[in-house]
Amino acid sequence: MRSSRPILTRTVNSPFLHEWLFFHAARRPDAPAVATPALRLTYGELATRVRALAAHLAEHGVAAGDRVVLAVPNTPATVVAGLAVNALGGTAVEVNREWGGEVLSGVVAQTGARHAVIWGRDLRTWAGVAARSRLDAVWVLHAAGLPEALPGVASTSVLLEDGRLHAAAPASPPPSPELRPDSPALILYTSGSTGRPRGVVQTFRNVDANTRSIVQYLGLGADDRALLVLPLYYCYGRSVLQTHLFAGGSVFLDSRFAFPRVVLDALASEQCTGFAGVPLTFEIIRRQVNVASMAFPRLRYLTQAGGAMAPETIDWVRRAFEPAKLFVMYGQTEATARLSYLPPGRAEDKRGSIGVPIPGVELRVVDEQGRELAPGAVGHLVARGGNVTLGYLDEPEATAEILREGWLWTGDLAYRDSEGFLFHQGRSKEILKVGGHRVSPVEIEHVIADHPDVAEAAVIGIRHDLVGEVPAAFVVGRAGRSPSEAALLQHCREQLPPYKVPVKFTVVEALPRNEAGKLLRAELARRASE
Repeated sequence: MRSSRPILTRTVNSPFLHEWLFFHAARRPDAPAVATPALRLTYGELATRVRALAAHLAEHGVAAGDRVVLAVPNTPATVVAGLAVNALGGTAVEVNREWGGEVLSGVVAQTGARHAVIWGRDLRTWAGVAARSRLDAVWVLHAAGLPEALPGVASTSVLLEDGRLHAAAPASPPPSPELRPDSPALILYTSGSTGRPRGVVQTFRNVDANTRSIVQYLGLGADDRALLVLPLYYCYGRSVLQTHLFAGGSVFLDSRFAFPRVVLDALASEQCTGFAGVPLTFEIIRRQVNVASMAFPRLRYLTQAGGAMAPETIDWVRRAFEPAKLFVMYGQTEATARLSYLPPGRAEDKRGSIGVPIPGVELRVVDEQGRELAPGAVGHLVARGGNVTLGYLDEPEATAEILREGWLWTGDLAYRDSEGFLFHQGRSKEILKVGGHRVSPVEIEHVIADHPDVAEAAVIGIRHDLVGEVPAAFVVGRAGRSPSEAALLQHCREQLPPYKVPVKFTVVEALPRNEAGKLLRAELARRASE
């Protein structure tokens, strides 16, 4: 296993994503860039496809400042489409294609998008979207042949999975608009599973700042190769792509995680150096794959974000994938992906920490008035840096709520220790108020997850006439085990003060999660109320 080392010294100075691609394509055209189990593109091939699609987009009216909806699965064509939009100075609006017609119509209306790249399997859904929207042109990701035209859409073209256009006449070279670092590069949506999704605007400067920081602390270079199972409409998944394009590395897109052993076989055979996952990713691997029987000769690091992972699972990942190092990370879409990371060398003595600020970011723990708190005091976690969003799309009030005097109010609670390491205490809106006590559900979840029969746990608050709110737990048992309520109650009583002990334990097969693997506490609250 090679050691971590600094980023390449001869790299792009540009803040624009597509120029990172063109930089490496000019110097190493035959180097691998993006691949799937069925397709492989070099930097030279990727650059050629991006230029060709950008020219085609321009001929159909896409110009600087326009927003183009991308509602497609992870394929090389998805990468090509996003970069082609950016090359024209446009904004790629990344969405989950499974949201359904009503939500997708709302996204098209809110963004004012008149162009979209969609999947061939979703033509019926998009026929409904087109009927309610003004779409001038649509590119359909399709194996071959021209699908039936969408009603009301003037132009329908076919995009193959490798990013080439099907039966398209050669286009003139794409225009080279004047690009501005503070122009929007991406609009990513924070959620589409409950309520109306909220669009987070990420500028080229935001993406550039976050990308360079991540590349620095992970030590990424041109010989790095990441296996990516996370969707590209999710800021974590997109950051994996962005960092490797910046460093001149490559990304293997694998959508087969329904068969985790197959994905881990690819992690080895593709000689990947990195792997990214949310807590659910690693829990599934832990339950379904005998990692000890496998070897990953080039794997040097793993990253985890997307919510708190149980300390026991963190310990398992570190042991199972040795000598590769695990980077526990924290962030959010409003920060263009990343805010902090725990250096692997501090994993033992800082167990449970989300680490320290990434390079270029400042993190503070403050009270309600924004005054910095002393070490050990729990308060609001706020952030400042070049990666912080301009705000939510067309939502000035919500933007003003999170952006205050140059600081991003993350909505999370935390404390810092005497060395500046941060410890996440949950979402401020999820903190339980038990009598006169403020209780973090995360703390209780970690205690429950330490029980040998428990795979994972989630804690919510339920109403109580006397103290206002009390904790209740939903628990997933380990394979072949079913923890009893009595055993869980005794376990918690031994480690928690009485007011933190859940009044009820419900054993379930799985916890409800959204498409990015994040826990849906609102769904648990609904179940509890029933």
